[in-house]
Amino acid sequence: MADQPDGLADARAEVRVLDSELLVRGRVWDVRRDRFEFGGSELVRDYLDHPGAVAVLAIDADDRVLLIRQYRHAIGHRDWEIPAGLMDAPGEPGLSAAQRELAEEADLRAERWDLLLDLFLSPGGTSEAMRIFLARDLHRVDHDYVRADEEAELVPRWVSLDEVVAAALDGRVQNAVTASAVLAAWAARARGWETLRDPELPWTAREASRGERSS
Repeated sequence: MADQPDGLADARAEVRVLDSELLVRGRVWDVRRDRFEFGGSELVRDYLDHPGAVAVLAIDADDRVLLIRQYRHAIGHRDWEIPAGLMDAPGEPGLSAAQRELAEEADLRAERWDLLLDLFLSPGGTSEAMRIFLARDLHRVDHDYVRADEEAELVPRWVSLDEVVAAALDGRVQNAVTASAVLAAWAARARGWETLRDPELPWTAREASRGERSS
């Protein structure tokens, strides 16, 4: 029997956590080890305990997407990304974080905001939840934010949405968030943007993530 369309949805699983041990306290995220009951057995899993993150796909009136090139040490690449940042300010809503990141990384503000996509980036090994917003009706903004470290050499580029989609499908743009965002936007545009959601919808996926930082 085929799945019903409205039945295809990730569901919160309630399992009994017997013990949660902090293995490594990191600068941005921690490594935790949980012992829990599952299927009549006790299992042990290690994972990155992540505070969550937001990203912004900014599209101008000509259907061009703002990309930024940034050095990422873990992969040894300067990859092309969309503006993004951690949810590391206590109590800050996702939309406010996205607006802050767009200003800090791109010197832009947007008059129109929509929720484009929610992701678990790597559910087998990290609690990280990512919320991607679509920003339109863009304007330049002045602020006193000073970019440091890797962000000091950010390189911005405006590229047509179709070209970025082609680059992702061709393997030239491999950043998971960027690829997911542009493919979602390409599909949403084909449907007249009717799939976009309220940018202030409750972010239950992040609230339900395991780990000390998410509580």
